[in-house]
Amino acid sequence: MLIKRIGYFLVGVSLGSIGVYFFWQKKNATFDYGMDARTLKTIRIKERVFSDNAKRVMLNSDIDSTKISTILYTGDVDFGKSKPRQKPCAEYYITGNNELENVSLYVSRCDSVSTIKEIIID
Repeated sequence: MLIKRIGYFLVGVSLGSIGVYFFWQKKNATFDYGMDARTLKTIRIKERVFSDNAKRVMLNSDIDSTKISTILYTGDVDFGKSKPRQKPCAEYYITGNNELENVSLYVSRCDSVSTIKEIIID
């Protein structure tokens, strides 16, 4: 009897999980609950501005705004090198992943604008 109930439970959970997966996939919902994900999302949704230094690095290397966007979606925030409590604008050090692991960004996040202050290429 117990094994039968566990079987019904597992079938129900499986079907429910598949339904929820397809439902949320169509809504393009994101679940930004981690510290990195929340920080990157708040930087992404603000107007993005590049400093003169960042523009110079972009012109002299193979970095464009698409790669910067990729880093802001998949990168890691190094809170040890960041100043998240700095007023009026918090500053974050973000490192890229995979093919962009040698590229890091130093970003200043203010109320309405995120400024890419530096692009560091290792």
